[in-house]
Amino acid sequence: MQKNNLKKKDLLNKIKLSIVIPARNEQENIKETVEFIIRYIDKKNTEIIIINDHSEDKTEEIAREISEKYENVRVINNEKSPGFANAILSGVEAAKGEYILPIMADMCDDPKIIKEMFKKAEEENFDIVCGSRYVKGGGKIGGPKIQGFFSTFVGKSLYYLIGIPTHDVSNAYKLYRKEIFDNIMIKEKGFAFSMEITLKAYFSGYKISEIPTFWYGRKKGKSKFKLSKTFPYIKLYFWAIMKKWKFL
Repeated sequence: MQKNNLKKKDLLNKIKLSIVIPARNEQENIKETVEFIIRYIDKKNTEIIIINDHSEDKTEEIAREISEKYENVRVINNEKSPGFANAILSGVEAAKGEYILPIMADMCDDPKIIKEMFKKAEEENFDIVCGSRYVKGGGKIGGPKIQGFFSTFVGKSLYYLIGIPTHDVSNAYKLYRKEIFDNIMIKEKGFAFSMEITLKAYFSGYKISEIPTFWYGRKKGKSKFKLSKTFPYIKLYFWAIMKKWKFL
């Protein structure tokens, strides 16, 4: 145990990228998700932080077993109130890397593009690199149809209406420069957090790009999607248009 902890400490001094996995009641997915991600990262400069978001199942227990197996995996409990945004922020606070990459615990995000996202940010000096489902080479497989229609419309229309350089602003799969979280005030507590921080970063002058990605519908466990969760996105959608056209 002590030897493993010393290795973890030494590794943390070299971290450039922190992958944050918010996990609430994901006992069926978390092990497979982490092991899938590990296949596509540079273990020398990347850490994985699993955020146990007030789970009521064996998520934390399984996560800690994973962290014992892999030197670059840590487990943090979200001590804030439950929710996607607070889970991510708990991960950001604990992160050692210059860049933050949230990845869902249900295997919906494709880790094959992680190295490409990191390279684009570091070598081309982008502050946010968005995984985009709605450009050539990307796509969405499975999931609620109404959710797919809504996110497609929001992403593509904002690309043209406000000029934001991504076709998929609502996707949570984005790599961020860590300093963004220190400089931008975020109000949303749910999944719309990702859209809010990207829009506000755009209007603040941060440099944004995108890479095609595939999104896959959940195969195990219960989906967190509810129709009522689309309302914050609608609010942000009209806020962005009004801000762009000087109505705010």
